[in-house]
Amino acid sequence: MTALTSLLNMGTGPGRVVVKDTIDIAGFPTCAGSAALAESLPASTHADIVSRTLNTGYRIVGKANLHELAYGMTGVNAWTGTPENPLYPALIPGGSSSGSAAAVAAGLAEIGIGTDTGGSIRVPAACCGVYGLKPTFGRLSRQGVMPAVSSLDCVGPLASDLMELIAFMSAVDPTFESESAVPVTVLGCVGVDAEPAILTGIESQIRRSNLKRSDVVLPMMTEAFDAAMVVINRETYLACEQLLATGKLGGDVETRLKAAASTTDSELREAEQIRRAFTTQVDALLERHDALVLPTLPHFPMTVQEAVSGRQDLGISLFARPFNLSGHPALSIPLKPHQGLPVSLQVVGRRGDDAGICKVGLQLMGRESSAGVKQQTGENHATTD
Repeated sequence: MTALTSLLNMGTGPGRVVVKDTIDIAGFPTCAGSAALAESLPASTHADIVSRTLNTGYRIVGKANLHELAYGMTGVNAWTGTPENPLYPALIPGGSSSGSAAAVAAGLAEIGIGTDTGGSIRVPAACCGVYGLKPTFGRLSRQGVMPAVSSLDCVGPLASDLMELIAFMSAVDPTFESESAVPVTVLGCVGVDAEPAILTGIESQIRRSNLKRSDVVLPMMTEAFDAAMVVINRETYLACEQLLATGKLGGDVETRLKAAASTTDSELREAEQIRRAFTTQVDALLERHDALVLPTLPHFPMTVQEAVSGRQDLGISLFARPFNLSGHPALSIPLKPHQGLPVSLQVVGRRGDDAGICKVGLQLMGRESSAGVKQQTGENHATTD
């Protein structure tokens, strides 16, 4: 099973967890899905999130595969193998936390721990029909996570059940509150250019929830996406440039990493200006709305065959990546598929109000507990009331 790179069975609790292989587990090498790191020494200590997971009674059952160096959106990996998308096997699992999403969707674990630098939790969650939370930047410690330095990357969970995801966050983060005393009064529905069937699915779900909504705009979404690309390119290049000399990187990652070397200081300064301006825009909207709602993906995922043939699609993170730049928490929610293709909704909230967007998620799904997308009678169905 290419979703899991090794079986650990650490801990004794009932909740099974898989951990993305950019996160240190003592006694095991952290290879980040790359042949260039295949000879890495075993980690000497657990990453903070691993220690918290074990200390709260969860059981780690495996290290999860990923897009090499967490630097890609398809989840395809020629060295370790590409995790199969359990609910949509013809489609990519999404990257970079492909194994974490696939393992959860396949029922191999209740929780997948991933990382999200530019949509790398939310995109595979959307592709595989599960829930994925990118917490507020800095909420969960990145100690023991590769790369060591990042201004965008967040550690977060994936789950097929939203209540399971909430319970995990409550366990590993004492500051996370699973219930908010403030009722949800109004959603800001961000106008975006997306696949019509995706927009229709989201509109239908909002109508069913009976939540009040208003239409809003975020005029700097494209600029924020581009700025986030500049930042991740510079930071990933600085973290991984030494691996180019090994000659062992996959073709897509090697090409991107070499291109990232040309990122200029001027581009980075402009990206930081955009970061500040876009963050201000998002904060202003969230002063008037409890949460913002928009698609997780702008279009349906490509097929595995297309990805293996060399097609790339960084634009699949068009609606996810901007909120890495701003640092706001964002939750991807699976909805009813459209003709066998995954549809998902993204909820973005105030910085620090991670529990609040989970509450919005529950209300959008019209229930006190959620079970994501299940396989029933050969078809995929969203469990909505």
